Amino acid sequence: MEKVQNVSQSMEVLELRTYRDLQYVRSMETLMRSLDARLRAADGSLSAKSFQEMKDRMTELLPLSSVLEQYKADMRTVARLREELRNLSGSLAAIQEEMGAYGYGDLQQRVMALEARLRACAQKLGCGKLTGVSNPITIRAMGSRFGSWMTDTMAPSADSRVWYMDGYYKGRRVLEFRTLGDFIKGQNFIQHLLPQPWAGTGHVVYNGSLFYNKYQSNVVVKYHFRSRSVLVQRSLPGAGYNNTFPYSWGGFSDMDFMVDESGLWAVYTTNQNAGNIVVSRLDPHTLEVVRSWDTGYPKRSAGEAFMICGVLYVTNSHLAGAKVYFAYFTNTSSYEYTDVPFHNQYSHISMLDYNPRERALYTWNNGHQVLYNVTLFHVISTAGGP
Repeated sequence: MEKVQNVSQSMEVLELRTYRDLQYVRSMETLMRSLDARLRAADGSLSAKSFQEMKDRMTELLPLSSVLEQYKADMRTVARLREELRNLSGSLAAIQEEMGAYGYGDLQQRVMALEARLRACAQKLGCGKLTGVSNPITIRAMGSRFGSWMTDTMAPSADSRVWYMDGYYKGRRVLEFRTLGDFIKGQNFIQHLLPQPWAGTGHVVYNGSLFYNKYQSNVVVKYHFRSRSVLVQRSLPGAGYNNTFPYSWGGFSDMDFMVDESGLWAVYTTNQNAGNIVVSRLDPHTLEVVRSWDTGYPKRSAGEAFMICGVLYVTNSHLAGAKVYFAYFTNTSSYEYTDVPFHNQYSHISMLDYNPRERALYTWNNGHQVLYNVTLFHVISTAGGP
């Protein structure tokens, strides 16, 4: 049942995350039709220069027509997936009521296939290459110079809880605010006291659990908020810790956990990789490494990093003047140097993480909790590229 619920949550996240994209697509479709109508109506009434300008504008928009059609087709796919999900949930409920296991194996296979199709659909609908980062939006100024704050990347749209963790080592206190508005006002929160202290600021909340690095170790801890217990912990093979391979700002930032459209990731370094950044896909249930990539980028030269659509983006500094400088594509095991401006308003970033549900970057900048919106260039292809 948990697997079906996870798929249901993924479906809701997908719909929420792509709403703005669809609004943009629809506005582009209206613009194209308007321009086309004006061109037909103008005929010979426009000057040659004006006519050419409109024609050039129309030519620029023409490639969008195929994108529009693809979006419409993909949304029909989402509708079919939702119908399948309803059928699966009903079948599972019937089996549980009868207390029998007849057909359960087949049902489990259907759930897994649906989850795979949903993931592919999410990649196609919502993914793209990073082309821009907005100006910073300061949410609050709270706490010390270093820390982290986040929302659950897999929570339903009605769940807007915010988690807050001040400091970068030996901390155990996690504050859970009911909403973003409560976080801004500093009200309506509860406290979780972790059984083991954390190191760094690279924590992430994913599907109701906090994933963090246990202090003075390369152990990954999965702490479940509802049960207030550690569900699993596991050593990350060969990963440096205790400021062996931190980001440029230090702060025990050896291990950084991230979530994007495709799941849970760990970013770290090993001696075998000569200090270069390693990206590993983790199984969120067991914390086992599913697959790893050596990016070739020295971690001590990186200010911070974040994952979007299976692509690791790295900033070249944690200080003023930083930019998104490097991108590593896990689907092709290739990289490129980038030049995406990144306004570091308060001059010292100690946490930077992407939230795929909101398509926003969460940052902790010198005691300020800050958001950035991101712009992605969508690549429409059957392979679902980066």
